[in-house]
Amino acid sequence: MATYNTSDFRKGLKVQIDGEPYLITEMNFVKPGKGNAMYKCKMKNLIRGTSLDRTYKGGDSLEAADVETTTVQFLYRQGQDYVFMDGTTFEQYEVPNDVAGDIWKYLKDGTECSMTLYNGAAIVVEPPQHVHLEVTECGPGTKGDTATNVTKPALVETGAEFNVPGFIKEGNVIKINTINNEYVERVNN
Repeated sequence: MATYNTSDFRKGLKVQIDGEPYLITEMNFVKPGKGNAMYKCKMKNLIRGTSLDRTYKGGDSLEAADVETTTVQFLYRQGQDYVFMDGTTFEQYEVPNDVAGDIWKYLKDGTECSMTLYNGAAIVVEPPQHVHLEVTECGPGTKGDTATNVTKPALVETGAEFNVPGFIKEGNVIKINTINNEYVERVNN
């Protein structure tokens, strides 16, 4: 298994600590006036989502995590599981609801997502940064809503609800930012 020396440490590196994969989310190099250089790292456990702070001395090393990130396509939902397929290998992955989280809000047939695999099992599934969804249910807007920042709830084709401007109507396709869960713009009339 590959190892990373402290000189290789950087944000975004995936390492293995105590048999579990971690993502380095922050790394600071500290050189005190006396003694060895230190590397202060903040890491996120890719399985449990917990955080960890560790300090390493110059010359220390960590094992590389056996993780792989691939692009997959959403196929369908089977009970509480979500089924994705790798477009290159055609391998299918069943992802349990607790791993997928609230990704259901953005998933329609064929949606491409990023999947992180650890020892062949999915540990993280991320939707694309923006998705286009059709509004299926939305209350009528009131006069003057286009001039102010008045919002109203709208139900989209996935069953999720988002706050949208007052001028949005049923049948409109809207662009949603999946990072902050917010309306971006109307895509069609």
